[in-house]
Amino acid sequence: RKVKSARGVFKKSKTSLIMRSVAFGALIVVSSALLVYSFPDGAPVDTCVKPSRANEPNHGQARSQPVHTSPYAFTASSSQYEPGSQITVTIDGSSFKGFFLQARDLDRDSWIGSWAQTDNTNTHPECSAVTHADPYVKQHATLIWNAPPNARGRVYF
Repeated sequence: RKVKSARGVFKKSKTSLIMRSVAFGALIVVSSALLVYSFPDGAPVDTCVKPSRANEPNHGQARSQPVHTSPYAFTASSSQYEPGSQITVTIDGSSFKGFFLQARDLDRDSWIGSWAQTDNTNTHPECSAVTHADPYVKQHATLIWNAPPNARGRVYF
């Protein structure tokens, strides 16, 4: 009968520990890749045209927080529009990577107007929306909304 030396047992234990660590690390990487579902180039157009859940983000079971607790400030230069006018909308506050804004007529609750293409934005004219165009951290965004050429009213974002 052969007796294993202490050195052989130690080598086996060390190898086993390394293999388990590598396997665990691989599991974490794969799990993270499966759990992360993001849009680094901005929200897709179907964000605003989902038939069953219009204008709801793809955040699973997440719920919106009360507005007064938001670390972000959304400011519009006006809430009134007339033919050809422009409204500047800014987002300021804590760091963020993405956004999705849509313009709606206050009285009809319908999509209205269009967004100017500005730095690091993508627009969705199909539903009067604008979104981020890169995955980088931001603390400020300035967006320009264009009123329709033949209408006037009140707008909200």
